[in-house]
Amino acid sequence: MVRFAAVGVVNTGLDMGLFLLLQPWLGIVAANFLSTSAGMTFSFLVNGRFTFRDQQATWRKALLFLATTGTTMWVLQPVVIHLLLEVIDSVALVKLLAIGVSFVANFAAYRFVVWPVQQHRTH
Repeated sequence: MVRFAAVGVVNTGLDMGLFLLLQPWLGIVAANFLSTSAGMTFSFLVNGRFTFRDQQATWRKALLFLATTGTTMWVLQPVVIHLLLEVIDSVALVKLLAIGVSFVANFAAYRFVVWPVQQHRTH
C-alpha cells in the first residue's frame, strides 16, 4: 500500500496538473479524459513493476488494467466530480476528492483483478 501511495502521489500530480491546465479550454470531461489517460499509462507501467513487483507487462494485464482503471477514471471520477460540484465551488478541490475515491477503487481493482496475490499451497 505504501508503494501504491508513492506512485499515486506522482500520478496525482500528473493527473491534477494536466487537468487544471486543460480544463479551462476543453471542459471537465475532455480534460479529465486526457489527464487520466496520461496518468493511467504512467500508473500501469510503474505500479506493475514497482508496486506489485510484476516482472512482465502482458496484453492481458494491460487490458484488465484499462478496463478497471477506465471504469474508475472515465466513469466513476466524472460522476463524483459532477456530484461534488453541486455542493463544493472549487473545481480543484472536487478533482482532488474524486482522485481520493479513485485511489481506493483502483487499489482494490489492481490487487484483486489485475495483479492478484498468488496463493502458495503447501503440502
